[in-house]
Amino acid sequence: MIVLARLLSLVAGLLGAGGIAAAAVAAHGGYGENLRTASEFALVHSVLAVAMLRGLPSRWSTASAGVVLLGAILFCGDLALRALAGRGLFPMAAPAGGFALMAGWLLTGLFLFLNQKQTFR
Repeated sequence: MIVLARLLSLVAGLLGAGGIAAAAVAAHGGYGENLRTASEFALVHSVLAVAMLRGLPSRWSTASAGVVLLGAILFCGDLALRALAGRGLFPMAAPAGGFALMAGWLLTGLFLFLNQKQTFR
């Protein structure tokens, strides 16, 4: 599980860096709203994944982070490819990624709700 969490942490870092790069290209390249949206989603969800992986490490938080990262890669990748190349990853990639993102957020909320070890102040 530790190896998976470390790998997912690397993926989250790459997603965040990709979000910064996409934001720069969107700001200077005139590629439209799809690239801007992809950059924003990449940045937000890379932070969520890092928080889940490093904040309260467990199997559930690792699974939540994995689902979020999968969804973000599909959603952001499809939008970015549409903006830059004029085609998507594959049919329904963005909706599939969006559903995975929603599932990841729901898993995150459920994990935090059920976690008895964490004290919120």
